[in-house]
Amino acid sequence: MPDSDLIPSMKPKPHEPTPGARTSRPGAATPIEAADAQHRKAAGVGGLFEAISCGEVFKAAVHKEVHKDPSVLEIEDFKLWYGDTQALFDVSLGIPQGKVTALIGPSGCGKSTLLRCVNRMNDLIDGVRVDGEMRINGDPIYGSRVDVIELRKRVGMVFQKPNPFPMSIYENVVYSLRIDGVRDRTSLDEACEHSLHAAGLWEEVKDRLKESALRLSGGQQQRLCIARAIAAEPEVLLLDEPCSALDPIATSRIEDLIEDLKGAYSILIVTHNMQQASRVSDHTAFLYLGRLVEYGPTETLFLAPKLKETEDYVTGRFG
Repeated sequence: MPDSDLIPSMKPKPHEPTPGARTSRPGAATPIEAADAQHRKAAGVGGLFEAISCGEVFKAAVHKEVHKDPSVLEIEDFKLWYGDTQALFDVSLGIPQGKVTALIGPSGCGKSTLLRCVNRMNDLIDGVRVDGEMRINGDPIYGSRVDVIELRKRVGMVFQKPNPFPMSIYENVVYSLRIDGVRDRTSLDEACEHSLHAAGLWEEVKDRLKESALRLSGGQQQRLCIARAIAAEPEVLLLDEPCSALDPIATSRIEDLIEDLKGAYSILIVTHNMQQASRVSDHTAFLYLGRLVEYGPTETLFLAPKLKETEDYVTGRFG
């Protein structure tokens, strides 16, 4: 189908050949050209979103820049079903070491589902089954020999609504260490202070450590939950819409905290707030109906995406 017959929203932008790209025979398409051909095919049924809704197979638009950084988390052809209903379809992406990656997309597109797969929280739901690969620093996340408790020490998680335990601020922070059998008071004190400093909360609570964590404000509770997560020194920190229940001032503090934690931790964040994604993340992945649509550096994805559909979403014209 000639380009002139494509609907305007799906005309792919020209790509430069990948340096050193190899083909199986003279004149064969490069991977980028093959992806463009699939996008053109999707356009033939009325646009990418409609193609996805109709179950058309396509290859996500992945920017070559995302491959420059080493990945702490690798996701390959990952699928998930709730009973007979498939929620994730062949998702493949690498989460870079020491950076912030945002997952964006409309409600129900699989962002939180994918996030919860990384520390196997979905194992707690009856009827869930998965296929494909996830690896953290080369170690498989799914497999019969994986110790899920140990995995969750390597992958910390902070939920949408602050969920401090009904115990003191101090005991909240050192909870994971106590579970590990740490009993030395000096070690626990140092870990508590270090984690609260890292979460930007120490100066506000250093004289209140024996008080119930439930007496903190919503924003303070969320930072406490972050302190609790990083006390275990995880390799990956998962944030599931961590600011959605907070006011603008508390949101700003959490965003500043994410910036401070970047580098020491590799962060994967789900957010519905496009401005927040553009402010805090280095890479952004756009999901729609359980499929990865486009993945690239945040600035590029917001200002010069490969797909018109991505542009429509990040600018608010869709979703």
